[in-house]
Amino acid sequence: MIRVTKLLEVIVFQGHPLVTALHPSTMELTKERELTQRGDCVIGVSADKAACDLSSAVKDALRTAGVSVTFTIRVGGERFEFTARGSRGLLLDDRKDMVIRRSQFISPRTLAIRAEAAARDIPRTLVDRLREGERGLLTLQVNFA
Repeated sequence: MIRVTKLLEVIVFQGHPLVTALHPSTMELTKERELTQRGDCVIGVSADKAACDLSSAVKDALRTAGVSVTFTIRVGGERFEFTARGSRGLLLDDRKDMVIRRSQFISPRTLAIRAEAAARDIPRTLVDRLREGERGLLTLQVNFA
């Protein structure tokens, strides 16, 4: 029997001149093309996926209690990695956004909870590249014990 130990999903997104990445408890990607100055948790726009677009295998894995998720953000030569947790309560059905949270709050937009990092923790060199409009990749790796 083959035992799966990890699942991957990649989300492609664009930076935007108004990316500030200053929010202390969340990090968000959106399919929207525009961003306002109030969106201090948004790290990218024009994402090719929202929570509802994730593969069913990844959604099922994220809904496994206590599962660990490793996120890697890549922009140009910059890279930032952190972990979060899945939850049985995840809905994963928002059609526009996905949010990674430090808290345990769950909404249709929530991708993962109990994250080690939020938008403000992203290195400023990476945020600067996003502000210049560079393309980014968010790799989500669900790790099974």
